[in-house]
Amino acid sequence: MRPKSERDLAAGLLFVVTGVGFAWASTRYDFGSSSNPGPGYFPFGLGVLLALLGGLVLLRAMSIEAPDGERIGAIGWRPLAVVAASICLFALALPRLGLPLTVALTAWLASRASRENRLRDALALALGLALFCSLVFIGALKLTLPLWPIALSRWGSV
Repeated sequence: MRPKSERDLAAGLLFVVTGVGFAWASTRYDFGSSSNPGPGYFPFGLGVLLALLGGLVLLRAMSIEAPDGERIGAIGWRPLAVVAASICLFALALPRLGLPLTVALTAWLASRASRENRLRDALALALGLALFCSLVFIGALKLTLPLWPIALSRWGSV
């Protein structure tokens, strides 16, 4: 049987492989119960849901006719590299720059993946996400994430 949509076939396979991988990896952790879930409970459920979603996408790829077979086009290397760099920047900068500044920088960098984004929109997104993440993760959830850059934290405590 030949797929009717190459894009859906590739996406479905990616979803299934990722979902099964997460579900399998989560079995190393304590599963717990519904009333007292362990650390493996949530990733296992998400992995299964992702694999099921991938199965539905695969079913669609094999059964629903798509125009021109929805061929997979060229890979956008620039957006892929920019988004990957922004993820690395987040991991490296969070302990040093604090949450708001790190979120703003990574959001701005990720928005540069598309040449269609305007600078004003990218800055608005960066500031909005920095404020939102600070309010939710530090304010509401009380996570122990740095709020200020290391230099300001040390200066303030001296």
